[in-house]
Amino acid sequence: MPRRILVTGGTGFIGSRLFEILQSLNQYDIRLVVRELNPDISLSQFEVAGIDGITDYSEVIAGCDVVIHIAAIAHNSNSDLASFAENLNRVNVDGTLNLARQSANAGVKRFIFISTIGVNGSVSLEPFTEESKSSPHNPYSISKYRAELGLRELAESSQMELVIIRPPLVYGSNAAGSFRSLHNLLVKPIPLPFGLVNNQRSMIYIDNLVDFIIRCVEHPAAANQTFLVSDGEDISLRRLIAEMRLSMGSSPTLFPVPVALFRLLGKLTGKSGVVDSLVGDLQVDSSKARKRLGWTPPYTFSQGIAETVNDFKERNK
Repeated sequence: MPRRILVTGGTGFIGSRLFEILQSLNQYDIRLVVRELNPDISLSQFEVAGIDGITDYSEVIAGCDVVIHIAAIAHNSNSDLASFAENLNRVNVDGTLNLARQSANAGVKRFIFISTIGVNGSVSLEPFTEESKSSPHNPYSISKYRAELGLRELAESSQMELVIIRPPLVYGSNAAGSFRSLHNLLVKPIPLPFGLVNNQRSMIYIDNLVDFIIRCVEHPAAANQTFLVSDGEDISLRRLIAEMRLSMGSSPTLFPVPVALFRLLGKLTGKSGVVDSLVGDLQVDSSKARKRLGWTPPYTFSQGIAETVNDFKERNK
C-alpha cells in the first residue's frame, strides 16, 4: 500500500476535496504543492512551488509513492491570447513533464494525471470511449493532450506507472466557471428559455471523481491506463435546471424555445461554441472504469446535485 502521496493543486476545487477525503482515511502521509500559500493555512503538508518547466521538486517528491497532478491553468485571466498560450505551455505541458520526469527519477511508483474530456472533443456524435480519436478543441484541451503524449513517452522509458483520467464537467459547491454561473442564475426567480433542450451531457460530481482518483492510487489494474469517468447518467440542460431548482425549493420555470433558434443565434454572434456547450451532446462511456477497476460512483446525479445545492446554501449563509 502506498504511504506517501504528493498532490499538486492542493487548494483548488478538486485538490482541496481530494486532500480532505484522503486525510479522513488516516492511511496516507499527504503532501500538497500549491503556487501560493494562503496565510490562513498553517498545515505542514503544504509546500509552495511553481508549476513550470524548471521547478526543483526533489525535496517534496522524496519518499513519495504516488503523485497526483491536478494543478493546471484552465482560464485566460486577461485578453492577451499570446500570453495565455505561453502560460498554458509553460504550466500545463512543460510543468507537467518536468514534474513527471523528476517523479520517475525519484522512484515514484505511480503518476496520476487529471486531464480533460476536452481531449476527445467538445461535442460527441456517440459516447466517447478511451479508444475514441483525440480531437482537442481549444488551447486548454490542446495543452492537456500534449501533456498526455509526453507522459506516455516518459512512462514507456521508465518504471513509473501512468494513469490518465479525463473527466467531463465536474460539479460541486466549490465549482467555478460555468457551473457556478448557472447556479447563481438559477437562484434568481426568473423563467429560462430551455424547456425544449433535451440534449445528453455527461458530468461527474466532485466526490465521485475523488472516489475514482483514490481507487486509482492503489488498484493494480489502473497501471498505464486512460479512463473516462462520469456519474453514469447523461443529463439534458432542461433536467439539470429542473433538478437544481427543485433542490433549491423552487419550480423549474422553463419555457420552450426551439434549439434551432439557439444555434442560429450562435452563428450570428460568433458564439457557436458556447451554444454547443449548452444545447449540444457530450456523452462519456465510463464502462472501462467500472469493469476494469470494479468502480461504482458512490453518488447518483440527483444525490450529487442535492448535496451541491445544500453546500452552496451553507457556504452562503
